[in-house]
Amino acid sequence: MSGAGKSSGRSLADEAATRKRGRSLAALGYTQPQTYEELRAVLSSGTVHFPKRLRQVAIFMWQHPSDVALGTIAQVAAQAGVQPSTLVRFAQIFGYSGFSDFQGLFKEHVKGSWPEARGEPRTEVEPNAAMHFLHGMVGASQASLGRIEAGFDVESFEKMVTLLAAAELIYVIGSKRAFPVTAYLSLTLSQQGVRNVLVDNVGSSALDQVGCIGGRDAVLAVSFSPYNSITPDLVAVAHERKARIVTITDSTFSPLIALSDSWLEVVESDFAGFRSLAASLAVGMALVQGVAAKRGA
Repeated sequence: MSGAGKSSGRSLADEAATRKRGRSLAALGYTQPQTYEELRAVLSSGTVHFPKRLRQVAIFMWQHPSDVALGTIAQVAAQAGVQPSTLVRFAQIFGYSGFSDFQGLFKEHVKGSWPEARGEPRTEVEPNAAMHFLHGMVGASQASLGRIEAGFDVESFEKMVTLLAAAELIYVIGSKRAFPVTAYLSLTLSQQGVRNVLVDNVGSSALDQVGCIGGRDAVLAVSFSPYNSITPDLVAVAHERKARIVTITDSTFSPLIALSDSWLEVVESDFAGFRSLAASLAVGMALVQGVAAKRGA
């Protein structure tokens, strides 16, 4: 084939690839997102239905924009638990030729903003691995709390307080990593004189524990990705029985959002594979205080 023929062939292939990307994006009903905020709007619209691996990428990108902005494709893929080619496929769905172009949305978003780093750099030598881990977890907790202060949804929070305060009985639901949060919130609700049931699933009895829930009750649910616990099933039961549902979760991809009357996004940072619970506890305790104050007013 002549050089001109090869060039023509490449041009046709490029045009076909561009049309294919355009069709996949047009099928979503959106133009190519030009900013991180536009990308979040597309992801939160509920019209995008990803297969398992791409959904995994979407959740990671939603929760960790700074890691996406600052990492190489290999680093981001490793953190998200996918292959680099999956990141490329994800970028192409939104009309980008590859991951590098798509990454520009995240770089612009974090430029000049407060870094989601693990605390301030430490100059002293840490005496042992345990202290290194402690400092890392403190930094992760600080990052989680800072993120809450930077973008707290006051309207959703106030609606959650109102719904919980009006309930005859509050069912507090969370399992696996969320269970320490719900256990403490249930305890503090009781200490404030607010009637509640901690759904702890002891003896695999969770479905029985929500068996009497009704339309005058409310659910306070806490759930984090990968959303593979019993919590969505329990909340679905409450939803069917007309209970009011408020949720603390960490992304728009949580299955609880479609069932909830109101929800708050709380994204916890991690260190060495361990996630902080600092922000979730802070938000949960604020809810408890708000409910107690509203009932006492």
